[in-house]
Amino acid sequence: MGAPASAAAGRLMVPAAITAVLPGQTATTQAVEITHLRKTYGPVVAVDDVSFSVAEGEIFGILGPNGAGKTTTAECVIGLRLPDSGTIRLLGLDPRTDADKIHEIVGVQLQAGALPAKLKVREILDMYRSFYRDPADVSELLEALGIAGKRDAYYRSLSGGQRQRLSVALALIGRPKIAVLDEMTTGLDPQARRDAWELIEGMRDRGVTILLVTHFMEEAERLCSRVALIDHGRIAALDTPASLAAQARGGKSVRFVPSAPFGDRLLSELPEVTRVERHGQHVVVTGTGDLVNTVILTLAAAGVSARDVQLDASNLEDAFVRLTGKQLTTQAAEATEATEVKEGATP
Repeated sequence: MGAPASAAAGRLMVPAAITAVLPGQTATTQAVEITHLRKTYGPVVAVDDVSFSVAEGEIFGILGPNGAGKTTTAECVIGLRLPDSGTIRLLGLDPRTDADKIHEIVGVQLQAGALPAKLKVREILDMYRSFYRDPADVSELLEALGIAGKRDAYYRSLSGGQRQRLSVALALIGRPKIAVLDEMTTGLDPQARRDAWELIEGMRDRGVTILLVTHFMEEAERLCSRVALIDHGRIAALDTPASLAAQARGGKSVRFVPSAPFGDRLLSELPEVTRVERHGQHVVVTGTGDLVNTVILTLAAAGVSARDVQLDASNLEDAFVRLTGKQLTTQAAEATEATEVKEGATP
């Protein structure tokens, strides 16, 4: 999929019309506040005592395997489903009692959705524009999303990636202050996925608060300032991607081959070092702070050089496995949110 004509230096640009900073607010304002959220479908507990907050202008990730409760959480947040208990506030508004006001400030791209096959792109956009008092400029949106040439195309003729981009346009057309994006890049090819990531970053730069639901570890690591790892409807951990990855190994680590023998105490007695291990000719040092420079400089002072240096490769996948004992991309054996859990369920 080609880059939009308005892209600068290969980066997707979000039109200025989508700027979403509220007067008088700062970056520390809480745009989303969730407290003790719970949702069940009969005997199945989909969301179990979930609490988190999202600062204005933040990209906050909800990460977990299918069936973990991610989509149900998002649907409760936007008022699409009624929680059994707990409180939800979006810029101070309650989805249950302030639905009309929330409609004006929240844009949503759902995991699953369908539009009439025989409608043209411009007809769909015009219909959605009519829902808002001050909608964004359609031409700017289409240009920014790289589908300006598809204005007169029928929905049925769009590729999967183009349909995803159109769904994002529909989420942004009301110039939202909060955007909820559920599995936004599922089904996209690698280049289209990266284009979508740049679009999300551009939205954040314009002041839009983004709640990103995903099971792609790389996506969360790239985009999110903080991530909630969800499993069986509960938050297993909540922190920055870097901190969660570090926790997967108990800290940072560096692996190297020493040029000459040395005693473990040379490194183990350093305040930054928590553990020294040997695996054949390799030495693995785990610790905190400025670990890499400290280790290399200490070795050099002892006349030893570190060869084939490798930094810690721990990531969110490792953190999730360590916390839950399962692979992040494994399809959960329990009912998924899109099928068995919600099939036939009512809000």
